[in-house]
Amino acid sequence: MRTRDLVRTAAGSLFRARARTLLTVLAIFVGAFTLTLTNGAGTGINRFIDSTVSSLGSSEVMTVVKRSDADVAIETDGPPVYDPDAVTSDQPGPPTTTTVMTQADIDTLAGIDGVEEAAPIRSLAVDFVQYGSGTRYATTASTLLPGQTQERTEGTAPDGTGDARQLTIPLSYVDPLGFTDAADAIDKSVTLGLTDGAGADQTVQGTIVGVTEDTLAGPAAPGVTVNDALSDAVYDLQQVGLPADQVDRWSQATVQYAADITPEELTALKDRLVDAGFEGRTIADQIGAFTSVIDTIVLVLNAFAGIALVAAGLGIVNTLLMSVQERTREIGLMQAMGMGRARVFALFSLEAGFLGLLGSILGAVIAIVAGTAISAALAGSLFADLPGFTLIAFAPGTVFAVIAVIVAVAFLAGTLPALRAARKDPVEALRHE
Repeated sequence: MRTRDLVRTAAGSLFRARARTLLTVLAIFVGAFTLTLTNGAGTGINRFIDSTVSSLGSSEVMTVVKRSDADVAIETDGPPVYDPDAVTSDQPGPPTTTTVMTQADIDTLAGIDGVEEAAPIRSLAVDFVQYGSGTRYATTASTLLPGQTQERTEGTAPDGTGDARQLTIPLSYVDPLGFTDAADAIDKSVTLGLTDGAGADQTVQGTIVGVTEDTLAGPAAPGVTVNDALSDAVYDLQQVGLPADQVDRWSQATVQYAADITPEELTALKDRLVDAGFEGRTIADQIGAFTSVIDTIVLVLNAFAGIALVAAGLGIVNTLLMSVQERTREIGLMQAMGMGRARVFALFSLEAGFLGLLGSILGAVIAIVAGTAISAALAGSLFADLPGFTLIAFAPGTVFAVIAVIVAVAFLAGTLPALRAARKDPVEALRHE
């Protein structure tokens, strides 16, 4: 029997006992559907994480704090003891303090082996943003870290090299400030208000160059993003009236290192920072725990899908064993006509493979349809505030890998029945009633 005839015969044999074949295919379908859907969820979430990582900064930039009492939660029930050399976090949860840095600390960071550049992260205390004589809206202000990007609906990012004072505003501020739409806000001048070190009100002007969207890695409270020129103006006004010992104090800094640094060299750099009294965290450190949780959830769900595949494999074994038993005389006749044991083995192995292929393709296709519909529904409701987030996304390579794995499992499950068929004695098989 030629290979083409062998394949045709194997495919045709599946429909002899249609009910049994259907039940086996459905068992495989469950595993394929679950595997495709769970891997799609992992792909979708990790894609969104990857696309928003850039909003945290470059992968070659590390955020550094001073280790002396840095980020240590206050264990007492009462208020934290005041430390003039520390700042207290206003984040929810137990009070935490971070020892401030001075220019001397920045110089120390810049001199550490492996650090290419060190710069302070300046905290900008903006009170409000206002367009013309309209309503003043509370806001925050920040600058883009090295390598950091934004998701924008309109315009460009603030220019970090020129003297023009530029900023971007969140999409949620467009209507309240009095603009028709995001495009209408571009090139308009707005006022930022703040309070200086002496308690006096100060204002500074900036030009809108872009409108940003909210992202998973975005700030908890929406705010404006300013370029270096506008940041310098705001920061200088903040310093007005401050005592000399309170000027130029920062809670964090950034250090840049070589793009081709190895994991071992990066670990060594972190150790040198610790030895110098600092602690650094990379982008991978900040998102690593979240990514690990997602991967663990996907792994657990895949384990359940694996159980379904084991059950499907047992179904394949049962289906083919019954098929071998029912077709004993046929097997004997094929052997009597010159069909070798290898061909008999291949015939039943192909039947198992076809069962796996049929069930896996059916499961993958329906999972893609269901996953796409679910993602579209959630994108317009639960995840409407996260533009670009697709909960379930399907990578062709992953889908094909799932199908290949299931076909391989089916093929292995068919090995035992195929061996039993191949070992039958032709004479005894022909005598079988």
